[in-house]
Amino acid sequence: MGLLNLLIKDPLTFVLLAIPLLYSIILHELAHGWVADRMGDPTAKWQGRLTLNPLKHLDPIGTFMLFIVGFGWAKPVPVNFNNIQDTRKGLILVSSAGIIANMLLAFVAFFLFQLLSPTPGGVLATLLYYLAQVNIMLAAFNLIPIPPLDGSKILMGFLSERLQYSLSRLEPYGFFVIIGLLYLGALDPLIAFFRWMILALIRILLP
Repeated sequence: MGLLNLLIKDPLTFVLLAIPLLYSIILHELAHGWVADRMGDPTAKWQGRLTLNPLKHLDPIGTFMLFIVGFGWAKPVPVNFNNIQDTRKGLILVSSAGIIANMLLAFVAFFLFQLLSPTPGGVLATLLYYLAQVNIMLAAFNLIPIPPLDGSKILMGFLSERLQYSLSRLEPYGFFVIIGLLYLGALDPLIAFFRWMILALIRILLP
């Protein structure tokens, strides 16, 4: 993503970009909690997570990863799917909400970037470009169907209860698996495919 290079070459732009990038992962989690609340689970609301206050959401390691490698995570918003009448629908919609939020942010950023196309070298254009790219990466990363990422819960919404249980048992070890696969480069083709899919959808929607 070049964020580390941006910090070295243009610290001012990096600092200006920090807040919208942090709020990209905050809005991702907030979307989960909001949709869960709308579907009957007020757990996130009760725990004070339906807020834009970054102190309620940020995970130090996830934030560090966001700026170093271009994707990261916040503290997961608590969701009790037992409070949602249609559990399968809840799994799919609540888990998709964060990804959709990032895709919408990327779309808006690209749309505004196009409006600035006569002067693409400005600071605002640079901010919009990185904001769009990071949100695409966040959405693509979360589509990976390995627990605890959103893609695994979307997948669970289509699986039998037995397969749901089998997949959920991986969750305590999921991030170790993901980090290992990322280190080996095994997830690169899947992330690239999801990025291509998201970009293709945005290009269809952009005027």
